[in-house]
Amino acid sequence: GDQGHMFGYATDETPELMPLSHVLATKLGARLTEVRKNGTCPWLRPDGKTQVTVEYYNDDGAMVPIRVHTVLISTQHDETVTNDEIAADLKEHVIKAVIPEKYLDEKTIFHLNPSGRFVIGGPHGDAGLTGRKIIIDTYGGWGAHG
Repeated sequence: GDQGHMFGYATDETPELMPLSHVLATKLGARLTEVRKNGTCPWLRPDGKTQVTVEYYNDDGAMVPIRVHTVLISTQHDETVTNDEIAADLKEHVIKAVIPEKYLDEKTIFHLNPSGRFVIGGPHGDAGLTGRKIIIDTYGGWGAHG
């Protein structure tokens, strides 16, 4: 499966008062929608997910983001595009447009459609037997919701 358990919290590391990893992942998702709708990446389809892992250092108790360790984007696409085209377009038109250059380096890992082809998406693709999707926009096990 492709399920993940994430959590977030309020912090002063971004103007949004959210963790940098959350802010960047959210902005990547918004940028995917933008380049799909404006025709920059006409092969894109609406389903997808993003995850950003950030490396921090401890500055006397304050956790300071220093670099993006990993970027994961899985995005639905049409049947005509190749995996190489997907990766190149995502790096050029999505990742570079969202993640400040100071956070990307030669060690940053990119997982771009790591599961391969993603032509069938949405509830038709993976809603399971219940017809429902898992909870996603949550504080997970760190903060209560209900």
